[in-house]
Amino acid sequence: MFGGVGMWEIILVFMVVLLLFGAKRLPEIGSSLGKGIREFKSSIREIEGELTLPDEKKAVKPKSQAASSDPSPPSEKDSEDESNGEPRRLTTSQ
Repeated sequence: MFGGVGMWEIILVFMVVLLLFGAKRLPEIGSSLGKGIREFKSSIREIEGELTLPDEKKAVKPKSQAASSDPSPPSEKDSEDESNGEPRRLTTSQ
């Protein structure tokens, strides 16, 4: 795992860390490092789970189901655009 790092190099690094941070802060640093590693691993598992979803979960809903599951009612602006037959245009505020 450490390749060419020997026992003396590990002890030297540990001593430098001990001198820099002190004995009281080492447990705090270790626990925060552990939490960070756990969060990183869980996010990787979550991303892998999303990438390897079964086909039935990836399937797109038919249009009738997608429209019926939309909880938000259409706004007045949407109904105006649809009623006059013109496509909606996106505008940006400047």
